[in-house]
Amino acid sequence: MSSKTYNIGLGHNDIITRKKADSDFISFWDDQAKNLSWFKTWDKTLEWSPPFAKWFVGGTINASYNALDVNLKNKAKKTAILWEGENGDRRTLTYEELWLEVNKFANVLKFLGVNKGDRVTIYLPMVPELPISMLACARIGAIHTVVFSGFSSSALRDRIEDSGSKIVITADGGYRRGNIIKLKEVVDDAIKDLDFVQNVIVYERTKHGVSLNKKDKLWNELMKNAKASFDPEKLESAHPLYILYTSGTTGKPKGVLHGTGGYLTHLYSTFRWAFDIKDSDVYFCTADIGWVTGHSYVVYGPLMRGATELMYEGAPDYPSPSRMWDLIQRYKITIFYTTPTALRMFMKFGDSIPNSFDLSSLRLLGTVGEPINPEVWIWYFKTIGKEKCPIIDTWWQTETGGIMISNLPGLETIPLKPGSATKPIPGTQITVVDEKGDELAANTKGYLVIKNPWPGMLLTLWNDDAKYKSVYWSKYENAYYPGDYAIKDNDGYLWLLGRADDVLKIAGHRIGTAELESSIVSHKDIAEAAVCGVPHEVKGEAIIAFVVLKEGIKKPFDLLKKEIIEVVRSSVGAIATPEQIHFVTRLPKTRSGKIMRRLLKAIANNDNIGDVSTLEDGAAVSEVQDALNELKSTIKNN
Repeated sequence: MSSKTYNIGLGHNDIITRKKADSDFISFWDDQAKNLSWFKTWDKTLEWSPPFAKWFVGGTINASYNALDVNLKNKAKKTAILWEGENGDRRTLTYEELWLEVNKFANVLKFLGVNKGDRVTIYLPMVPELPISMLACARIGAIHTVVFSGFSSSALRDRIEDSGSKIVITADGGYRRGNIIKLKEVVDDAIKDLDFVQNVIVYERTKHGVSLNKKDKLWNELMKNAKASFDPEKLESAHPLYILYTSGTTGKPKGVLHGTGGYLTHLYSTFRWAFDIKDSDVYFCTADIGWVTGHSYVVYGPLMRGATELMYEGAPDYPSPSRMWDLIQRYKITIFYTTPTALRMFMKFGDSIPNSFDLSSLRLLGTVGEPINPEVWIWYFKTIGKEKCPIIDTWWQTETGGIMISNLPGLETIPLKPGSATKPIPGTQITVVDEKGDELAANTKGYLVIKNPWPGMLLTLWNDDAKYKSVYWSKYENAYYPGDYAIKDNDGYLWLLGRADDVLKIAGHRIGTAELESSIVSHKDIAEAAVCGVPHEVKGEAIIAFVVLKEGIKKPFDLLKKEIIEVVRSSVGAIATPEQIHFVTRLPKTRSGKIMRRLLKAIANNDNIGDVSTLEDGAAVSEVQDALNELKSTIKNN
């Protein structure tokens, strides 16, 4: 842990907010909810039946109304979205224009039979039609489930099938590193025998020409005659807003279900506290909307606050490593929110590139997705922020809905410590405990837990209350366990140390080991597979796979590696491609048959393998070590 501190802030010191939150978190969140526009106020602030929470019970609200309609009075002509495509295309949408598009598309969805409670899968590139689709669903009360446009057809199919979506919204394609990603073809493959999918709406982004079948409808054709007004549904506070699938340690991805009133309250508050948003700001979050950061801090948070934001489609370093700095200079970005993975990549290109751009408009920097290395934090602070911008290092999850631990420049000025997310947001009780749930002394590694409910928390897992209880609430009684290791220092600052479970975090994306291993084993020549993560200077973690072949397989290893990579790319996505693949005859397992991934990771990282008393066959450990030593020897000789 770095002992260096930086005293830089924006001059806020709202002691009253902290005191109120500490003394009575329920009353505190009750006050925060009053900042939103409700059709009917609530009867009860919190109904807590562990582990299920309902916030603002009896209140009715609409997310689309709070993101758009409330801004029409004073900000109708203000720019909501500045959009730029990777190929140089540009668009600008004011709040009024965005509101009109959302109203029209809500009417389109209604025309196609979408009603309150129905699910709609959205598989689009980063174009304005993505938030338009989400907000139109919210206006109706339909539940949207956005799928990252880099996922394969089988991953998309899993999510469509699990959610039971009757409509899929996609595009002919999207641009990525100069190539067209043919999204419509992926959708066709994903739904080819899913009869419950009634229609596919196709937005023409690349206009490269796609074949249409009887289920397909073109976005522009549907929008031509759609009415420009649609009264938003008055929804119960706990009405589901969206399902977002996130990888877990076992089986298929989990469908995290978020509500409306509590979730919006959490975002409205944290967006102001963390980003100190002002009417003059131009905000840029680089997250894809396919991930929760895009939901919370590209769509709902900024729009509820009437912010002007930049949306960008494409890779951050294409066509050159200067793309982000060029965007900041041209659009005069004031707030920049990105990932440590991206920053590590930018660092590799050196200081001369960012130093050749005018970044003086920046006043606040942020990171999200994984803990940031102190060295990267300092580079970000000095090279990009020129030592004048506070950095918010935010910790939160798909499941938490919004920021939970962060420096909050819009609320208070505290010393910053490179590598620490600092302290929990007001109205939450977050600490570090041991295996028994007892709070640990300062500077002791343990498990992060959240001890009281918060408004942005997930309602449950889609159609699986039992799994919701077992995954998040079974380790400690009435405490949420996010699965992260952490340390709290003498000043009460929290330092996140990574996942305590078997979820890999590659370039900020969570990938379950079970899902990845299942993909590898689907290859006809593979008997078993185990994966682990090792540190990677750009991605944060890279995937190493250990593979056991079926008896009698004589194929060359190089050919097998290529085939395995193809299988992983087609079934999970390119983001899950293993960095290394090693062939072994056995895997280290416990006597009960569980693969000891901890051992694999320790061997790959040259760490002490620790206790192996439950290991069934010690020879497996030696074989894994030999495989890695052989690779290192090959690299050295080359």
